[in-house]
Amino acid sequence: MNFLAHLYLSENNTNIMIGNFIADHVRGNNFTHFSNEIQQGIFLHREIDTFTDAHPIVRKSKRRLHKRYRHYDGVIIDIFYDYFLAKNWSNYSEIPLELYTQAIYKLFKEKSLELPVKSQNFIRYMIEYDILYNYQFKEGIAKVLNGMNHRTKGKSQMNLAIEDLEILQEELEEDFNLFFKDLHAFTKIKLKEIQSEL
Repeated sequence: MNFLAHLYLSENNTNIMIGNFIADHVRGNNFTHFSNEIQQGIFLHREIDTFTDAHPIVRKSKRRLHKRYRHYDGVIIDIFYDYFLAKNWSNYSEIPLELYTQAIYKLFKEKSLELPVKSQNFIRYMIEYDILYNYQFKEGIAKVLNGMNHRTKGKSQMNLAIEDLEILQEELEEDFNLFFKDLHAFTKIKLKEIQSEL
C-alpha cells in the first residue's frame, strides 16, 4: 500500500502514523531510539506490506497490468489503490480528505526534524505538491507516475501506467474494494498484537 493507506490504517494515532510513514526510510532494526508508538508504526507498516504482497487479489491486480512494467507492477498497484482510497474517501472517513491531509501535513512539519533525512525531503515534496489530497485525481496520479518513472531513469515506464488505469479502472476498483476490507480487518488485529508486545 502507498502513503495514504498506511496513514489511514494507523487508527488516527499520530505517533503510529509517523512510524508507518517513515518505515521505508528506516533500515533493519535501526529505530530503537524512537518512542514505543513510533516503533509500533514501523512494525505495522512492515506487516501491512507483507500482507499486501502475498494477497491473491493484489496479485490479480498486478497481472491485469501491461507486462512492460515487470517488477514495478507492485509499486503501480500501490499507487492505484491509494487513488481508489482517496476517490472514495467519504466511504472510509467522516473527516473530509482535505481536512485530513492538511492535518497530516501540519503534524509532519512539526515533527520533521526528528525524522530520517529521506522522510524530511519527502515531506517537503509531499506538501509542496499536495500529494495526498491529489491522489483522488487522475492528474495527480499521472504526476506521481511520471515522477517515479523519472526516478528510475525511464526504466520502469511507469508514466505509461495511467493508460492502464483508464482501461482497467472498473476491475481494479473492484479489486481494491475487496482487498481493502481484508487489509483493514487484518490491520486492526495486527496493531493490537504489536501494541501488546511493545
